Amino acid sequence: MDIRQRALAQSGALVDRLRELVHQESPPGEVRHLHACADLLESWISPVLGRPAVRVMRDGLPHLLWPAEDQRVLLLGHYDTVWSEGTVRDWPFALSDGIATGPGVCDMKAGIVQMVTALSLLPDTSRVGVLLTCDEESGSPTSRPLIEQQARRSRAVLVSEPSTETGAVKVARKGGSKYEITIRGRAAHAGVEPHRGVNAAVELAHQVLAVRAFAAEGTSVTPTVLSAGSISNQVPESATFCVDVRAWTREELDRVDRLIRAMTPWLTDAALVVGGGINRYPLQEAVATPLLEIARRAGRELGLPPLEAAHAAGASDANFTGSLGVATLDGLGGVGGGSHARTEWVDVTQMPDRAALLAATVAGVLTQPRRGHVAAGRGVPARL
Repeated sequence: MDIRQRALAQSGALVDRLRELVHQESPPGEVRHLHACADLLESWISPVLGRPAVRVMRDGLPHLLWPAEDQRVLLLGHYDTVWSEGTVRDWPFALSDGIATGPGVCDMKAGIVQMVTALSLLPDTSRVGVLLTCDEESGSPTSRPLIEQQARRSRAVLVSEPSTETGAVKVARKGGSKYEITIRGRAAHAGVEPHRGVNAAVELAHQVLAVRAFAAEGTSVTPTVLSAGSISNQVPESATFCVDVRAWTREELDRVDRLIRAMTPWLTDAALVVGGGINRYPLQEAVATPLLEIARRAGRELGLPPLEAAHAAGASDANFTGSLGVATLDGLGGVGGGSHARTEWVDVTQMPDRAALLAATVAGVLTQPRRGHVAAGRGVPARL
């Protein structure tokens, strides 16, 4: 029985596991729930790999790592979701005509379930490492060093984030920056002597309009959360606003970063304090190309439809590994959509084939002759 047939034989188990994993909620920062979800994942993956997980604690958060001694491939994912505790009570897992819905079903619990199945299809997992983090939806503040450490130990990174709705894998992602800009003004009575104040809200308005001008084709600079003042009859002495930046190139993120840090106040005696910065650089297509060819060959050998490739505006942990120059292919998870919304869905009929594709791609990487470490560095295409 070939890999695809063996995966199809596990169709029922894939759905059962997806249901169980969705009902095991894993909200951001909810340590009790995250540990419970980690327990479940450990009970699935450790027996398949034949080695125990290392529960890496960072600021109280449990990341799950199964390192390999001679680590050729790293399977990367995250088990946290954007959904708060209790969501599953009013929006439980549901299945209708092959489409599953529920919190986190697509991003990215289907991908994790497929990963478990893919590992079970491999004859030898001794050179395959697995890392499942629990803070990706919060920007990976504690897991990033761990992700980069394990990527450097690997020749290739395969990421089980969702594919596109048509099943395309993701070979490029925008990078992103996050800023919080604080404005310091001076309070005064809004009715009696407003002229004695320095209105932080007015300064905020000028700066919000200013940062929008930093956008360019393919680069978005978006003011998001804004706040100013605390009471209606006082000139606001402080204000803050957040800015979300997305760009396809490292150079664009650097350009906007310089502009934001060079902003100056419009009002006399106002002051600006810029917090935050570049969160992750883009995933460049060059680092995905070697793995895309392996995945496409694997798909053809399995008899699957031609594998398409896509550029994705959103970022993932693949940005970190790709920025190191390590060969990285993303979007190998569930075929679905609606992530982060109540419309979230995944096509369970495609889960066996996606698991088989992941297993065959891992096997393809493992058979590649060693040509030195793939972390080629900034701007250098990855090599296998």
